[in-house]
Amino acid sequence: MNYEESLMVKAAWYYYFENMTQQAIADRLSISRMRVIKLLETARQTGVIQFRLRSDGVGIVEQSQRLINKYHLKDVFLIPEVDQDEAHPNESIARAGAMYIADRLGENACINVGYGDTLSRTLNHLATMVQSPVTCISLTGGVSNYLPNTRSNVFNARLFLMPAPLLASSPEMAAAMREETSVSEIIRMSELSAFTLVGIGPITESATVFRTGVLGPTDMFYLKMNNAVGDVLCHFLDRDGNLIPTPIEDRLISTPLDRLKEMSNVIGLAAGADKIEAIRAVLRGGYLDILITDETTANLLLKDD
Repeated sequence: MNYEESLMVKAAWYYYFENMTQQAIADRLSISRMRVIKLLETARQTGVIQFRLRSDGVGIVEQSQRLINKYHLKDVFLIPEVDQDEAHPNESIARAGAMYIADRLGENACINVGYGDTLSRTLNHLATMVQSPVTCISLTGGVSNYLPNTRSNVFNARLFLMPAPLLASSPEMAAAMREETSVSEIIRMSELSAFTLVGIGPITESATVFRTGVLGPTDMFYLKMNNAVGDVLCHFLDRDGNLIPTPIEDRLISTPLDRLKEMSNVIGLAAGADKIEAIRAVLRGGYLDILITDETTANLLLKDD
């Protein structure tokens, strides 16, 4: 993709998906408003803009291939820089994730969905995009995280949820819940899915597991003292992607990491400077096949550690 095409894709994304004005786009890209108008018109004429932004228009850039090579991925889907100062910075990545899946989801296909704010938003977007209901299977406990947004007018999804909390009160209780038929059946169903969506969380107060009070400040301090840099499916990892054994892990109701590695088309959705260490750890651990992120995050991931 040359510079002009890249500029056109950015302008189209900001205008149609971020609801930015033409003048705001001009200011963001340091070009004139008239040029923005011409870029948008070209995007419409060439088919880059249809009902949704064509994924090969956004994702095929040099950064994508470099990330694929560096981390041995099947695919990378990049969007323009996400504004971390907006009310919900996860929203752009969630929309991109829903677009990516909607373009590739076959009839009667199932998808696995992990825990977190980005994944919850992705599920809501996907369920309003598809024409026929999509079957979604939860990868963790914590039922409320998977329920549809009440603002969704159309929700074409069949949800199969793990009937358990994300974190049990004791290791013994967690072990008993994992053996429950209703839980083990959901785990077996997840083996049939065509795609698996997971979020990546940092060890900060903004991470869903801390923001919602599932884990507290003491837990955060403990994890940092044990060299945790982030989590996937609420399994906490060190900088090399190794699982950190903690009392939290013993109480967790979540798909094990070794099972995650066996799943097909595991897609990680995450962006932001605060998540760089966490994303790197998940990539180093080999848990992902596909990464959906933004250009700024991609640049940081490509820098030497």
